[in-house]
Amino acid sequence: MSFQIPRGTVDLMPGEVEKWQYIEEKARELCRRYNFSEIRTPLFEQTELFQRGVGETTDIVSKEMYTFMDRGGRSLTLRPEGTAGVVRSFVEKKIYGEPQPTKWYYIGQMYRYERPQAGRQRQFHQFGIEAFGAVDPVLDAELVDLGWQFIRSVGVSGVKVALNSVGCSRCRPRYREKLVEYLTPYKEELCKDCHTRLEQNPMRVLDCKKEGCQRVTEDAPRMVNFLCEECAPHFETVKESLDLLGVEWYLDTRLVRGLDYYTQTAFEYILEGQGGHAGSLGGGGRYNGLVQEVGGPEMPGVGFALGLERVLLALESRGVDLPLASGVDCFIVSLGDAAKKRSVLLLKELRQMGSTAERDYLDRKMKGQLKAADRASARYVAIVGENELEKNQVVVKEMATGEQNTIQLDKLATYIREACGKGQS
Repeated sequence: MSFQIPRGTVDLMPGEVEKWQYIEEKARELCRRYNFSEIRTPLFEQTELFQRGVGETTDIVSKEMYTFMDRGGRSLTLRPEGTAGVVRSFVEKKIYGEPQPTKWYYIGQMYRYERPQAGRQRQFHQFGIEAFGAVDPVLDAELVDLGWQFIRSVGVSGVKVALNSVGCSRCRPRYREKLVEYLTPYKEELCKDCHTRLEQNPMRVLDCKKEGCQRVTEDAPRMVNFLCEECAPHFETVKESLDLLGVEWYLDTRLVRGLDYYTQTAFEYILEGQGGHAGSLGGGGRYNGLVQEVGGPEMPGVGFALGLERVLLALESRGVDLPLASGVDCFIVSLGDAAKKRSVLLLKELRQMGSTAERDYLDRKMKGQLKAADRASARYVAIVGENELEKNQVVVKEMATGEQNTIQLDKLATYIREACGKGQS
């Protein structure tokens, strides 16, 4: 019997996983500069957390979740997004009682039952940011800038931020009433999903990508014209701050995001391609009621998530080669039993000095070992035979030039470290 990888998942193989490591380290480096700490939450949570946090009317909850009953009869769900679990941890650990703001980030797998396609898998990875305890609109702008800086730092160009305000519980009811009043006469022209949205969450109709629905909503009232005395100045400050930070953004009054918990600021990172928009790399917004929704006190929050598969796909489509470290610094070619024993210690010395080092494990002759060194993309080869051992020496060959030097055995680790520009670890 042969086994195959589940549909909608991929194996990240050597040669490919290094790209992931590179962009993940870029994310971590940027988060350190912005004073964000990493949090790691479980891959599965109680199903009710997502029903309450994400929203029962969303496509994620109604169509896309991987839900199962455990042996104790509890309903659990593989996390379809990161925010709800982070908020659950914030509430459960009573972090809200500590001095605020709290600034966390995460990098990890999410799961949604979707039709697999380019940039969209059933197991996918997100880099996400969450900040709690501050209503300052400048914080919204700083988070938008953080995501924008990350995208640019890994080499993706042609990205702009789509920005909107979705209001709050004070100004949304009046807008909802006007929107339903506008949409109702056109109900039969809307798609099947938007029939349901019109009843349950009419703002989601604006976000529908189907041509017929977009035609209907072209002249629909927009939330930005109904913002209350708190939301309107908040949004103005966000826009002014983004200008100050040099972020390229534009107003998109259709943007509502696919999650029910957003209030006020909503944004997406849009990758521009030939003939217009080529898709979203991710997005986020403010969620001032979510902490309370999952059992905590009234506490503001704001965050975003970026799809790492989509970021890597954008790099590939633009022909960007990431500056990845490859190969080993030194491959030890050992000839004879005594040399093989000595090579074990040499490997340890090299690695302790911070160099990547390898040797032959298949008892190959010298020619075979040199071929193995070439396959490993070794920068240097250290050749140790009986003659070299008697003189306490080693022949070091630079693979790119063929240049050879003979040095003392106990100097090999230092020689390779300096030649490769490595520091001692």
